Amino acid sequence: MAFDIEMIKKVYDNMTSRVDEARKIVGRPLTLTEKILYNHLWEGKPTQAFTRGTDYVDFAPDRVACQDATAQMALLQFMHAGKPKVAVPTTVHCDHLIQAKVGAEKDLARAKTQSNEVFDFLSSVSNKYGIGFWKPGAGIIHQVVLENYAFPGGMMIGTDSHTVNAGGLGMVAIGVGGADAVDVMSGMAWELKFPKLIGVKLTGKLSGWTAPKDVILKVAGILTVKGGTGAIVEYFGEGAIAMSCTGKGTICNMGAEIGATTSTFGYDDSMGRYLRATNRADVADAADKIAPYLTGDPEVYAEPEKYFDQVIEINLSELEPHLNGPFTPDLATPISKMKEEAIKNDWPLQIQVGLIGSCTNSSYEDISRAASLARQVADKKLKTKAQFTINPGSETIRYTIERDGFIDTFEKIGATVFANACGPCIGMWDREGAEKEERNTIVHSFNRNFSKRADGNPNTLAFVGSPELVTAMAIAGDLGFNPLTDTLINEDGEEVRLEEPTGDELPPNGFDVVDPGFQAPAHDGSNIVVSVNPDSERLQLLAPFAPWDGKNITGAKLLIKAFGKCTTDHISMAGPWLRFRGHLDNISNNMLIGAINAFNQKPNTVKNQLTGIYDTVPSVARSYKAAGVPSVVVGDHNYGEGSSREHAAMEPRFLGVKAVLVKSFARIHETNLKKQGMLGLTFANEADYDKIQEDDTINFLDLIEFAPEKQLTLEFVHADGTTDVIMANHTYNEGQIGWFVAGSALNLIAAEA
Repeated sequence: MAFDIEMIKKVYDNMTSRVDEARKIVGRPLTLTEKILYNHLWEGKPTQAFTRGTDYVDFAPDRVACQDATAQMALLQFMHAGKPKVAVPTTVHCDHLIQAKVGAEKDLARAKTQSNEVFDFLSSVSNKYGIGFWKPGAGIIHQVVLENYAFPGGMMIGTDSHTVNAGGLGMVAIGVGGADAVDVMSGMAWELKFPKLIGVKLTGKLSGWTAPKDVILKVAGILTVKGGTGAIVEYFGEGAIAMSCTGKGTICNMGAEIGATTSTFGYDDSMGRYLRATNRADVADAADKIAPYLTGDPEVYAEPEKYFDQVIEINLSELEPHLNGPFTPDLATPISKMKEEAIKNDWPLQIQVGLIGSCTNSSYEDISRAASLARQVADKKLKTKAQFTINPGSETIRYTIERDGFIDTFEKIGATVFANACGPCIGMWDREGAEKEERNTIVHSFNRNFSKRADGNPNTLAFVGSPELVTAMAIAGDLGFNPLTDTLINEDGEEVRLEEPTGDELPPNGFDVVDPGFQAPAHDGSNIVVSVNPDSERLQLLAPFAPWDGKNITGAKLLIKAFGKCTTDHISMAGPWLRFRGHLDNISNNMLIGAINAFNQKPNTVKNQLTGIYDTVPSVARSYKAAGVPSVVVGDHNYGEGSSREHAAMEPRFLGVKAVLVKSFARIHETNLKKQGMLGLTFANEADYDKIQEDDTINFLDLIEFAPEKQLTLEFVHADGTTDVIMANHTYNEGQIGWFVAGSALNLIAAEA
């Protein structure tokens, strides 16, 4: 479990010389982001002035973190890499496969029974290959990483889009697909397009009802779900320095919802306090010695417009609490406007459930501020009008808040404490009555609120807010309630007002835990045998994808033309499908079942051109695959928004889809497609999307000339014999074209082992 202080010191020793060298070569002051990136250039790569948003650069991350749902496929791939041990510190965290239903103890016991096969597999693979293993119930990956492994100035990747949470401790932490993680675990360079930089200047200071969560809710409203694509967001200013470390983590965590590569903050006293509180005083001491290198140069923050591609300024003293939603995390509404907006849009005002915790908001500070409101329920003779639940972020947090009386406080107002796991945040919520698909409103402190995300009900309207605001809204049970101005009627018929939330940044008596839930790997795992039952429905050993035959793809059929928002939840749903994350064939039965067919505006109903019959997307794809007919998927803007799950790329690849042609991609998904040997293409002219017809056959006319910066030409043959020739752009470099030629990036790794 212990962090590697010697590795961290080595990072810091290199940082001073490499940053000084980079300043000279670039010829100007550097942002924090640039300092970290330049310090983590792959060994032997010369320092140069990289072009933001254009140049692909090889990096050497310090560590890798995987959650249990994505770790299955990542480790199945790593087993093919031919390596005896991971090359960098790596951990696996069991947090996604625990379904919330009745409460922590019973839910955890049920998960260990239902997913025992998967947990045993992950435990044994981790033990064999030198990977730290966090058992079910130990906590949510991002909270555990923040508490144990994150450090200022470091660089890590993780197989979850909210890996970015570690930016709260000054890291450049980036969500990736499992194939990217395999690269790094195998000791290879990790490639990233050098990002553009967005600076967010925070002035003033948070107070009263306003919380760090409101900063990112505000930013999401400004940038939208795709405004951060291809960029790293760097926060700075007096408001940033005054904020807690875990508050910074919350902001970085939800930065995934604006499409940002990651977000980060410069090292300051709050990070030092957090490191010392979590038994990492030697990391704080080492960081203190090079503190100027762990934040942006003063000239950058004095004149940010000169050094960032975009600058946003937010005065925290004037910032109002927000609720974002429903159905998208960038629909930002100040709490003072919520009642008006709810009535105008006919959103149900009665709140059914309030949920706090998750990887986004489960710090001691979050819970203590929410508990200060929960105590007022009895004190002011109120009753909680909505159901209320808590998902602690880790066993350390759970044990500490139980010791300090917060769990007892919550239980007294009727709250349910779920396991230290993701639960409702990722759709692992067996919510009673959800199958009725009744229209209802919930509020939560999670990060995503896509349709069906929490409970599988497309008619659940989910609104995202801070834990303290969610707690107040659950007490009131009314979406139109504004705790800053409104009163409630208590049991005596009196008007009472909730007092502003208060809490401690860190536990006054320190963190404590009896069993954090960590399993250290064997020193020598060479004799450990990892077995997978060939009859298992949960796990399946992988077979390599076939390499490209060197010919143009011809006679391909249109599988689906997706209309509107098509996230990774639409492409590869979570919830009950999580149980198949280690079995590519079985999980492929959920491929694109949530995507809306542009031709009939229905999900999971597409025309099989071989039979003329409408069927499910996976069934039609399997029909084409069985007949040896390639297929193509067409999509809209920001295709693949959301989670880092590479299943959304592997499933189409497995079912015979050769190319995905869209108006624009979300970053992680585009990379995942490339890694799996697929063609991820964008319309050169977005209007050509409208030319695609339901019975189209697609021919690639010049794929045999596939080259960097060279457009591809696609011929769409319509049912009436007419054709449209469409130009498609791509961002493949020579190395990525090598992945396509080989059939996948993993095929190349295995060939070199």
